[in-house]
Amino acid sequence: MAPCPTRTRPPPRPRALSFDRAAAQYAAARPGYPPALFSSVEELTGRPLRGARTLDIGAGTGISTRLLHDRGAHVTAVEPGPGMAAELHRALPQIPIVRGDGNRLPFATASADLITYAQSWHWTDQALAAPEALRVLRPGGALALWWNVSDHSVPWIAEQDARLRRFFGADDGAHGSPVHSRDLPAGLGFVHRTVPWTRRVPLDTHLANLGSHSAFLVLGEEPTRRFLTEERVRLAELFPDGTVEESYVVDLSVAPR
Repeated sequence: MAPCPTRTRPPPRPRALSFDRAAAQYAAARPGYPPALFSSVEELTGRPLRGARTLDIGAGTGISTRLLHDRGAHVTAVEPGPGMAAELHRALPQIPIVRGDGNRLPFATASADLITYAQSWHWTDQALAAPEALRVLRPGGALALWWNVSDHSVPWIAEQDARLRRFFGADDGAHGSPVHSRDLPAGLGFVHRTVPWTRRVPLDTHLANLGSHSAFLVLGEEPTRRFLTEERVRLAELFPDGTVEESYVVDLSVAPR
């Protein structure tokens, strides 16, 4: 899929580019995705990932890119941030990277089997990104959007989420919100699925994961440090062995072309 040199792109929103300052932290601490997610993508798109010409938009440091590649997809990563793109290239030098974003995809019409957005659709202008995805997808292709959302049915996660919302004010936080509360493009025929999973990580990794979210990155070092220091004390009591079990539900939405 050759880039189209005549297309230009507007600069991404500043908060979206805040991840550039913490690219290594993001790569080391952010959760991946369970194998069941990619099996669900295959089921809902009606085709295997192996051999699929795939664009991973807002690829960041390549967390989803790597997993798509491991399933046999022919992946091109699309990432606007220079720091994130550099971290992705360092970790996955074999993966092609194109600097760009979903609002103006620098690819030919009907050139992709699958377009994926892992944690990144909400950074787009949907009035631009949805038509662009439809333009670039071939007939029979699919658009797949997904988010890792912390499982608020777990008491300690719900309590942490309440602290985050108090700290940032109202709805802003670092846990994510379920897909039914997101404004997905109308008329694309999305089908939805949820995939629960867990991971066990050191407390330091859990706190670094929290700190890698844009809400903290734009806040500043000192208030972030204060919140995470207090959170360390609380969680050390809950997890005295220093290992935190994080529980997630991946919200997946797939729209066939």
